[in-house]
Formats: sequence, C-alpha cells, structure tokens
Amino acid sequence: MVPNGEASHKGKSSGEFLQIQLPPHHNFSRQVSLETGFAALNAEANRGKNAAFSPRGAKDRRILSRNGKSLGITTGAVAGADGVRKGDFSMFRTKSTLHKQLSMLPIRKESGLDLQNADGSSAGGGGGESGREESINQSVPAGRYFAALRGPELDEVKDSEDILLPTDQIWPFLLRFPINCFGICLGLGSQTILWQSLSTSPAMSFLHIPPYINTAIWFLALVTLVSVSLTYALKTAFFLEAVRREYFHPVRINFFFAPWISCMFLAIGAPPSLAPARPHPAVWCALFAPVFVLELKIYGQWLSGGKRRLCKLANPSSHLSVVGNFVGAVLAARVGWGEAGKFLWAIGIAHYLCVFVTLYQRLPTSQTLPKELHPVYCMFIATPSAASLAWNAIYGEFDAVARTFYFIALFLYTSLIVRINFFRGFKFSVAWWSYTFPMTTASMAAIKYAEEVPTILSKGLALGLALISSAIVSSLFISTLLHGFVWCSLFPNDLAIAISRSKHSSSAANIRIAKDKKSAPAARSRYDNLRRWAKKSLIPTTIDHHSSGHDSDDKRCTI
Repeated sequence: MVPNGEASHKGKSSGEFLQIQLPPHHNFSRQVSLETGFAALNAEANRGKNAAFSPRGAKDRRILSRNGKSLGITTGAVAGADGVRKGDFSMFRTKSTLHKQLSMLPIRKESGLDLQNADGSSAGGGGGESGREESINQSVPAGRYFAALRGPELDEVKDSEDILLPTDQIWPFLLRFPINCFGICLGLGSQTILWQSLSTSPAMSFLHIPPYINTAIWFLALVTLVSVSLTYALKTAFFLEAVRREYFHPVRINFFFAPWISCMFLAIGAPPSLAPARPHPAVWCALFAPVFVLELKIYGQWLSGGKRRLCKLANPSSHLSVVGNFVGAVLAARVGWGEAGKFLWAIGIAHYLCVFVTLYQRLPTSQTLPKELHPVYCMFIATPSAASLAWNAIYGEFDAVARTFYFIALFLYTSLIVRINFFRGFKFSVAWWSYTFPMTTASMAAIKYAEEVPTILSKGLALGLALISSAIVSSLFISTLLHGFVWCSLFPNDLAIAISRSKHSSSAANIRIAKDKKSAPAARSRYDNLRRWAKKSLIPTTIDHHSSGHDSDDKRCTI
C-alpha cells in the first residue's frame, strides 16, 4: 500500500496500479464482492486454476475478467447437473430442434461464457454438446418420481426438491398439458355405454330413457377425444422429451392406454343410428393393436424384473393397463371374434391378480405410496367390473364367474364409500376424473346383474349407482369448463416432468458447499481468511483516503 497522493501521481505515469473512483460520500462502500474474495482465495490455493464459489449455494458461477464498471461481478451462464440451463424450455423439445439449438451454442466462446456439466467438463466442445444431449435424453429412474413427487397423481414436487424449469413464470401450454387429460375421455366414453344400457336394458325399461341422450353424450365424447388427441399430438411433435418423461412416470405411463380404451368405448357405445350393430373386425384390430404393443413392453418389464418391476411401480392406476384387455374382449365379442375375446380375458385376469395382490401386499421392497394418492384408488373398482362385463359379452350370460367379479367390485366400492375422508381435502385437478370411469363401469355391471336377477334391490342398486356416476361426471365436466375457460387454472405448470434425475442435482459448486458445511472448522477458517484478505486490501486504504483531508470527488484509492 502506498499513500494516496503518491499513488495518484504514479498511476498517471506508469499505469501499474488499479485505480477505482470512490463514491462522494464518506461512508465506506464495498467495491469487491464476496464472489471475488472467494475467487481470489481459491485462485491462490489452486495456483491459477479457475474456481467458483457462491455464498448462497444455489448456482454455479464463473468469475470473468473485471471490467471498468465494477469489481467481481459474475456474468457467467448457469448450468445444472443435468447439463442444461435452468429455465431453458428447449431441453424438452424434440431432438431435431435440440440439435439445431445446440449447433448455435459455440457463440458462447465469443463472449467468454462456458457452460459446465456436473462433472466439471466443459460443454463448449463437441463432446460437451453430445454429453449434454445424452444427459437430457436419459430417463429419470422410477424411484425418483416416488421420492421427489407427491399429490393425487404424483404431480406435485416436494419442498426439499428442485426442478429444472422456473416456477415463477407460466410455461408453454403444451408443456402444461398432461397425458392424464385422457381421463376426461374415459369418463365421457364410458357414459355413452351406460346411457345406451339404460335405454335398451329390459331391467331399466321402467325409466323410459330416450335414445337421443346416448347420441348427445356420444358426440360430446367424440369431440372431447379429438380435441385432447390433437393437442397431445402437438405436444409429441414439439416437446417429445416431455412426453418421454411422462412415459417413464409410474402413474402417467398407464394413461398411455387411455386414448385407445376411449376409442373402444366409443365403438361399443355408438348409437345404432350411426353405426351397425356389429362393427367391422378391422375396427378392433386398429384400436387394440397399440394396446397390445404397450402391454408387451410394460408386462415384459414387470416379468423381467429390474428397476421397473411390478412391486416397485405398482400403484392404483396400474389397473388401467389391465382394463384394456377386458374392454378389448368386449369389443372382440361385438365384432364376432369370441376366441380373441377369451384370449384377452385370460391375459387380463392373470395380470389383474398380480396387480391386485401386489397392491394389497405392499412388499417391503416396493416404493411407499404417498398418502395423497387417493383419487386413483377408485381404479380398484374398474378392473373386476370390466372383467364381469367382458365375461358376459363373450359367453352371453351373467353366470357365476361374472357375478363373482361383480361382487368383488361391489365390495371394493362399498369399502371406498365408507372411507369418504380418503377423497376430501384436494384441490380440483384433472386427476378427479379418475372417479368417473370406475364408477360408471360398476354401474354397467350392476345393470347386467339386474337383468339376470330382476329384483327391486338389484334394480334400485343399479339405478342408484348410475345416478351417482352420472352426477359426478356432470359436476366434473362443469368444473373442468370453469377452471379451463373462466378461471384459467386447469393447467398449472406440470412440475412432475421437470424433476432432476438424482436427488443431488445441483451444480458442482453446490456439492462443494455441502461438503464445506459438514466441516465447520474448515468453513470458519475460510471465512477468517476472507476477512483478513478484505481487511488487508481495503480498510487501510480507506483510512488513508479519509485522513488525506482533500475533496473526496477528486481522490482515488490505490490497491
């Protein structure tokens, strides 16, 4: 340190000293940020190697060369452990779009920016781009969804978790459109079959239900299915990586069956005036083929074990992957392929028993279900009800086998009703449509039972279940319209697809800070070194400056 006057004179002649304009007021103004202090200590300890330290531990910062405006301002780019910048929606776009954007990234070198991956390797080179793309495309482990998420359908992030996208802004609509919106199509599609049964069943003839109600609901279900399908097709086209994340989601993977099951519902419940009594077999082949392909994939994972085995992924929505077999069996019986219906019924009942036992047993090796995962518990009712309807469609009678599954569904229905607190305390979401499809299926099974056992009790039970399911569908449909078009709150940010692949997903600096927190003496020593460095570098100069007695506007501080 040199006196103020000499420093000012020598600075003009040699330019060897860094001169900084002091503020006009006499209060001490800290011109050097904490990042600069830590960077100086790290640079001295690592002998010139670049190092970064963030006091908040939230971002990995890079220390750039100083400019003429300030000292120690960090203007680096932020990159998480997954190798992508937080808030960059392009990380979920299709591969072609991602390749196009990655090809433009070398412009960072012109400004001196450098994105870093979790392992500390630079992303500026060719290997960095391919490594970041591989990091994006890598699937999230199934256990991470249970560990990081909560809510009715594992759609809410726990407070201890962080996500890859910002929560303080609205995401693009397609990113906020989840696949479980097809639950709306399931609820409306099953209602077409229910009202068709109410208008044609001999047991319900006392109601005198006109057939045009079935026609109106069928058209409404068709419009809804087309709208949801087109929207999700656009999401697949523009945000394929978000769709991939939904496919690996333990709950949402089962909703990939929903579009095809909804189409089969519309084929079964089509009004007689619009469709023939016996559909063409090509309809069954076109609608059930995607379901069969999905079953080969998912059932193979259940059978082969590994990280996606059944005891690790089983949840109530897993019944959707089984219900497709029974709905396909009903449609196969409608087109006249009885043997194909029997084949599908056998596959469905085998896997239903596995899912049912797994969910009841809850093996210690499986993930613990969140307490909030209650609306989809109604899926317990759907599978045995669909099994009884499929048996009746294949063999033409509601015999002992069909009645057995109907009684199982009726008992499960009653066990859920008496636990009404299971379904209270949740804000409205698309997940509430999970109530409708199972209750409607149970109502249709009750109507078939009333045809075989025409008593006042059986008819009253069938009518009561039908009214309950129709009332719930109507209320949910109105609520969906209000939240979607009036209050605009139907599609919040879909946080479930933005979780990281691991618990420790923060940057390298974040991990380094966590290690420092575990060693309190080392952290104290680091802080003391910073204080000594700041005191030695700044405070004496400031004292000399104020003791010079000259006008502060014309004085300079030399370090």
